[in-house]
Amino acid sequence: MRRVLAITYRETQANFVSPIAYVIALVFVSLTGYFFVDAMSASAFPEATVEPYVGRATFILALLGPLLTMRLLAEERKLGTLELLMTSPVRDWEVVIGKFAGAFVVVISAIALTSVYVGLLFLYGNPDPGPIFTAYIGLALFAGAALAVGLFTSSLTSNQIIAAVLSYGILALLSVIHLAADHVGGAPATLLRELSMVVHFEDFLRGVLDLRHVAYYISVVVVLLYFTTRTLELGRWR
Repeated sequence: MRRVLAITYRETQANFVSPIAYVIALVFVSLTGYFFVDAMSASAFPEATVEPYVGRATFILALLGPLLTMRLLAEERKLGTLELLMTSPVRDWEVVIGKFAGAFVVVISAIALTSVYVGLLFLYGNPDPGPIFTAYIGLALFAGAALAVGLFTSSLTSNQIIAAVLSYGILALLSVIHLAADHVGGAPATLLRELSMVVHFEDFLRGVLDLRHVAYYISVVVVLLYFTTRTLELGRWR
């Protein structure tokens, strides 16, 4: 566990020393802020809810996540530092979890900055805290799944652009796959809906904390981090 924490600290520090963490936080807060203001000014009696910006924040995370993760393994492989890391007394899964956790800290920090909008809702309105709580839990879980996808694609290539494009493709597929359920029926339709990252997020916005949805996002993270670890292990023996 010490090695995981050390890698997490190293990755977090590298992200905050470089402009990447601040750019991602600025873009995320700016876009969610625009959605928040737009929703509040669209009606004379706006509803005190985080749904207008949290609901769209998943789209923003799907765009920003690959930008943060595309370099994590691809760049190290290109520079040759990944081989040095693999030959050090650290296990592959420790590298994967440490890098994932470092990226997750950056995204959670950006999400935490939007709490100012929650404060404004409570200052000028009377929002239901339940849906706010579940919406942010869902947002954190969605972010973790998006980062896991990005880290996995970063382990497949030494080209950051290719890693980002692959990540965008997978996230886009997982975001729209439920639409295909309208054209099929029975078990295939159910499967397509269960695979969708968007479908599993909807209940969080409604204030429903369903463990089935939590398990889905955690499963996506665990499975993709496992595949990432296996990719590194295969690369070790090439």
